[in-house]
This record gives sequence, structure tokens and C-alpha cells, in this order.
Amino acid sequence: MFKIKTLSVKNFMSVGNATQAVQFDRKDLTLVLGQNLDLGGDDTGARNGTGKTTIINALSYALYGAALTNIKKDNLINKTNGKNMLVTIEFESNGTDYRIERGRRPNTMAFYIGDQEQQITDESQGDSRETQAAIERMLGMSHDMFKHIVALNTYTEPFLALKANDQRTIIEQLLGITVLSEKADLLKEQLKATKDAITAEEYRIKAVTDANARVQEQIEATKRRQMLWITKHIEDINKLETALSALSEIDIAAELAAHDALHTQTELAKAAAELNKWKIACEQEQVRILKVLDKLKSEIEKLEKHECYACGQTMHDEKHEQVLNEKRTTMKETSLQYIANISQLEEHVDKLAELGEPGPIPQVFYDNKEDAINHRNSISNLQEQLTAKRAEIDPYAEQITEMETQALEEVNYDSINELSNVKEHQDFLLKLLTNKDSFIRKRIIDQNLSYLNARLGQYLDRIGLPHTVKFLNDLTVSIEELGRELDFDNLSRGERNRLILSLSWAFRDVWESQNQQINLLFIDEVIDTGMDSSGVENSLAILKKMSREGNRSVWLVSHKDELAGRVNNVLSVVKENGFTSYNTDVDIV
Repeated sequence: MFKIKTLSVKNFMSVGNATQAVQFDRKDLTLVLGQNLDLGGDDTGARNGTGKTTIINALSYALYGAALTNIKKDNLINKTNGKNMLVTIEFESNGTDYRIERGRRPNTMAFYIGDQEQQITDESQGDSRETQAAIERMLGMSHDMFKHIVALNTYTEPFLALKANDQRTIIEQLLGITVLSEKADLLKEQLKATKDAITAEEYRIKAVTDANARVQEQIEATKRRQMLWITKHIEDINKLETALSALSEIDIAAELAAHDALHTQTELAKAAAELNKWKIACEQEQVRILKVLDKLKSEIEKLEKHECYACGQTMHDEKHEQVLNEKRTTMKETSLQYIANISQLEEHVDKLAELGEPGPIPQVFYDNKEDAINHRNSISNLQEQLTAKRAEIDPYAEQITEMETQALEEVNYDSINELSNVKEHQDFLLKLLTNKDSFIRKRIIDQNLSYLNARLGQYLDRIGLPHTVKFLNDLTVSIEELGRELDFDNLSRGERNRLILSLSWAFRDVWESQNQQINLLFIDEVIDTGMDSSGVENSLAILKKMSREGNRSVWLVSHKDELAGRVNNVLSVVKENGFTSYNTDVDIV
């Protein structure tokens, strides 16, 4: 059971600095009557403005942080004192005690479970959204529902006067369909989280895939470099092996002898070439000398005949003898030169004959004898190079293996597949919770709507309203009288009040059947206007039965003094000197 025990107020509306308290933990019908001593008397006007409705406004403010009527929060503060407004409510739910304290100027809020004050981290201007949400979840009803089933007030717009959407909101809350909506909202959050997780997983997979692609490109590039290195490595080994094989086949003694023979052949060839050069020069000189001798001989013959060798004229003077002698001397010298040249030519020919033919050029492996002498060192160096080359390790193999085994990350789709399955399941559940044609919604409506109509019919019968009022499957309301379909506004004031009360009580029965019993019920001035004596009597009978059989504390706010004799308990609300006080026996701490 949800049991409201006490309510205390200070500087709230017409209540002044003296704290006033009301005890709700009782099981009877209490009539709340007012007396305004500021209006000076017991006339009808003295019953107005005393602060009777202050009780339910304070009750609403304590539980929900808002008055029952549309009063701004700062206007709830007592205008005379203007500060230190405080409302405290104590209640019990499922065996646990709770206390809420709300105040303004200064703005405060405290929520106690047992004697332990709960930490409020988002308090702002005396309110906390998180704490208020927790309180309403514990109560199990919204503020609008509270106004229709706990604190029924004449200023509250009747359910059937509300807009269709507002009616649907309340009736869905009442029938438990709102629970589906709340679960749907939670599911939407979970679905959003799942979608975000899927998106994050998709980004992760894409990042892994892109990274793998980049790593794979690096692997391929490294493999290409590896193939170039392997090819060059093999070529170098082959060259070294070929060179070593060639060197190993060389007879180094023969190689050295060939180099000596090559040296001898080279020197011999050079000497022969030099002799041939001089021989040719002698031969050429011999030809030249012979031509000179022939010329001199011809000139001398002409001179001996006294003819000029140049122009052919006769010569008999001294000049003739002189020229002839000169030519003969030159002839002699040239002859001697010829003999010397022949001697020299014969000498060169003899030397060539003595020298003999140089023979073919010997074949050698090395370019020079020094390299041949260093042949063994060359073989040793080649063997060392070949051993070192063969021992070289592929510098890319380890790098490729590391990239393939460590840099490449496995793309695992298990998580995203699981999340996708969860998302599909959540989508399916969300449709079940939100679709108006969902069998879940229909089942809840069918079960609870029949109970609501049954309870409403019973209350209408007991309160004396002959009309047939029924909620249809589309959650609209049908009002009929003798087969005539009516609107709520077709009803008289008294008929409407009867229907308002019956709806409130039927709503309450349905709500309690699904949640928990509430010990408190307020009816504020609903039976005061438009209700005939029969309606008032029937209403009182129902309220007394509810308090007696339902163990409820029922409070009837009224201006009708004559009702005082019909109840066992009366709460007097007195306004004097501008301040309201409650005539109760509650001890104020």
C-alpha cells in the first residue's frame, strides 16, 4: 500500500510562519470546512478563501513539485512573510518510510528513505529531475493521474472535457499502456545504444580493414624488394662461384710461364718492329740515293760534253770545270753514302734473321703477372666473399612475417553480427510496444477496459446517474441516455459532477488493481454545486463505504455545514488575520 501519513506546511500560500500539519493516517471520512474570521461572521461568504484547497495544493507540491492548480511556484510562498516556505510530507510505500521536504526562499529539496537523506546531485532551484523521476516511479502515477484519482478538485479540468490526445494519454497510463510506452522509451534508448555500438563496430571494422589494406600494401612492396634482393643475391653468388670455378681451373705455373713467354714475345716483337722500321728506312734511303746517283750521272755526262745540265747550252768557261768538279765530288760522296746505306741495310737484315719470328701471342687469364702471382690470395678472397654472401640473411623475411602475423589484424564480424541480431530483436519488440495494432496492447486494453467499464457502470448506478457511459476499444468514450448519444457538454452540472466522481473512482479502482492501494482520497468541492440532495447522499454513501471497507482516509472539502452531522470527523480550516490554521490534534515538531 502507498500510505500518506502527514503533511506539514509553513509559509505556504495562506499558511503563515506557524507550521500547520494534517494527519492522513486514518480510516474515516473527514469533512473539511472553512471559517474566514477576517470576513467577520458565519455567513456564506465567511466559508470562502480560508485555505481549504491549500491542503491539496501542498500535497501536490510536496509530491510533484507543482501545485494542483496552475499557480506559479513563487506565488505559492506566503505573500506576507515572503520567505522560508517549507512543505514536508511523510509517507510509506511497500513497508518503507519516506519523507520529502521542499522549500523556496531559500530553495531547498530533501528526500529521505527511512532516516537516510538521499544525495541530490542535480538540484536546481529546489528541484531535482532525477530525484523527482525516482519519486514518480515509486508512486507509479503522473501528476495528471494524481489529479484525477487522488485529489479531485473543481479547478481540475474534467477528464471528458480534455482534448482527445490528453484523454488518451491518461487512459493509456491508467490501463498500463503507458508502461509499454515507458518500456518503449527505454527500449529506444537501448536501440540507440545498439545502433551506436553497431556504428562504432562498423567504424572499427573499417578502420581495421583500411589498416590491413595499408599493411598489405607495405607487405607487397616489401615482398617486391625481397624478390629484388633474392635475385641480386643469387646473381652475386653465381658470379662468385663462376669466378672461383674459373680460378680453380687455372694452372698457375703455366699461367706464370705464359706471362714470361708473353713478356719475351712482347720484347721480341718490339725489337723486330724496331729493326723492320730501320730496315724500311734504309731501303727507302737506298732508293733515294740511287735516284740522286742517276741524276748526278746524267748531269756529269752532259757537263763532260760541255752542255749545261739545266738548259742544255754549251759550256767552255771556267765555270764549266768548276760545276763538273762539284758534281763529280757530290757523285763520289753519294756513292760512299750508298755503300754505307747498303752496309747498314744488310746489318738490319742480318739482325732480323738472327732475331727470328716472335711467334703467336701466349694466352693468359690475368692481365698482368702480379695478379697471377696473387692468384692464391684471389681464390681465398673469393671463397671468403662466397661464404659471406651465402651466409647473408634475407633482411625482408622477418619483417614480412611480423607484418603478416602482428600488423595484420583479424577482421572479426561476430560482435557486429551479434549486435545486428540484438537490433533486429529490439526493433521487433519496439513494434510490439508501440504499434497500435500490437496484440500486446490489444490484450492489455481488452483486459483492463472491461474492468474499467464494469466499475464505472457500478459507480454510475450507485450515484444515481441513469446514463450509460462506456470506454470503447479505440479508447474513446460513449455517453448514451435512452439510446441517444450525448456529449459531455450535453449533461447538466449535477450530471457532470456525478460522472466526474464515478470516473475518478473507477479510475482509482483500475489503477489500484494494477499497482498498489492508496490510503488517501480528496474530493474538493465537487459535490457543492449542481448536485441535488440525492446526488450528495449517494456520493457520501460511496465515500463512507470507500473509507470503511477500503481502509482509506477520505477527505471531503465542502462549504456545506449541514454535512457535518453526516460524518465522524471534521477539520476546521480557520483564516484569521490573513493566516490559515488547521484545527487538528497533530503535534508540530
